[in-house]
Amino acid sequence: MIGIGTIVNTAAIAAAGVGGHFFGSRMRERHQETLNMACGVSVLFIGIAGAMKYMLPVSEESLPGGGTLLVVLGLAIGGLIGEIIDIEGLFERFGEWLKIKTGNAKDKSFVNGFVTASLTVCIGAMAIVGSIQDGISGDWSILAAKALLDFIIILVMTCTLGKGCAFSAIPVFLLEGSITVLASFLKPYMTDLAMAYLSMVGSILIFCVGMNLVWGKKVRVANMLPALIITVIAAYLPVSF
Repeated sequence: MIGIGTIVNTAAIAAAGVGGHFFGSRMRERHQETLNMACGVSVLFIGIAGAMKYMLPVSEESLPGGGTLLVVLGLAIGGLIGEIIDIEGLFERFGEWLKIKTGNAKDKSFVNGFVTASLTVCIGAMAIVGSIQDGISGDWSILAAKALLDFIIILVMTCTLGKGCAFSAIPVFLLEGSITVLASFLKPYMTDLAMAYLSMVGSILIFCVGMNLVWGKKVRVANMLPALIITVIAAYLPVSF
């Protein structure tokens, strides 16, 4: 049965949000700051590891580099499209709507927590590849592993950024569920190269989320999401990147 992975991942995030909300209230501010920094550094290295896997693949004789041109063009063009659409603004407005509807209108950190957590658990190779694998073959092992990672990440984030992090379960459910449902239609078109490009650029976006966690919000990551679509298109062009 397809879709189990999405359900498990969504439930793990919601449970972590609830647990983090109650546990976080018992922590001192300096403890929360340390956890927030630890979470940011962890996300940074998750992003670095994922990107380097494709940009610097290890061979028997050398350490070749690749994908640099794709990264530059994909992020530049995708970022421009995202700025025109203002995807970050859409995330924030949805967060504001959720804040009011859930009775958290006075919670100043709700929107920041929701947006940051949503970008952290939505973007990346595991979400995309895992959802496609679940939809094509019913194998949700990748999403199960992601659920465990997301549980830990959201538990820590909720302690430091507030209860808005728990509601990141909503975009995760919508994103992974949509990809899973559409996977059967994508199967004839998703080549290994397209998947590699998606994973590489997705990992770089994860790195950007980690930067925002460690040094404060400096990169509008959501507005760079169209770069993922650009990379898929690039995989079918008769040009080597």
